[in-house]
Amino acid sequence: MAGEAFGQAADRLVVDVWSDVMCPFCYMGDTLLAQALEKFPHASGVEVRYHSFLLMPELSDDDAPVSPTELLSAKHGLPREQAQAMNDQVAERARQIGLDYRLEQAQAVGTRTAHQLSHFAATQGKQHELVQRLFQAYFTEGLNVADHQVLGDLAADVGLDRDAALAALTSGQFADAVEADIEQARQYGIQGVPFFVFAGKYAVSGAQPVEAFLQALDTSWTETVGSPAAAGTTSAGAGR
Repeated sequence: MAGEAFGQAADRLVVDVWSDVMCPFCYMGDTLLAQALEKFPHASGVEVRYHSFLLMPELSDDDAPVSPTELLSAKHGLPREQAQAMNDQVAERARQIGLDYRLEQAQAVGTRTAHQLSHFAATQGKQHELVQRLFQAYFTEGLNVADHQVLGDLAADVGLDRDAALAALTSGQFADAVEADIEQARQYGIQGVPFFVFAGKYAVSGAQPVEAFLQALDTSWTETVGSPAAAGTTSAGAGR
């Protein structure tokens, strides 16, 4: 899907999402968007596409996993206790919307390979299921989402062919697609995630309340798919 961001089909509403597997607010944002879609009467006409973003590009997929608390402490020069308290606050916010964050056992790693698997899943019509599985694996199960065998298992969990998924990762088939997403985010000035673009023109940044997503869905649907002039309409950039 790389290189197709902000494209809007006449018969459906496209929501483009930049996120990262290790981003706690991305998991929350994705969940809140899903909750908004449950209340949106035209949900069957909405297509959500995921794009790669590296929250911590300094991490390599080959590096040994590190504790998110230790990483936060080192990156921002915080006492470990303060970093732990910040992560506890994030976990509590996640709990309020039904998510189970167990950051004490999470393994922070490079996520380029996980993003490649997301692109593979997109070609099989399973991207959303795979992204959700990756979030759960990282935040709740403490799995190493840079490990090929773990990723193969996660692919199989959502109904993808495990061997085909591993072959795609080994060959680096989708490595360029990941880099294209990252470059596209840079070109559009996206500096933080999650970042949602509705119909190529309305942007929502962060894990906003369900009501904010519903408003974006309503507005973008009305002006694109639900508009008499929707056919043939396209947008080139995101509004902030």
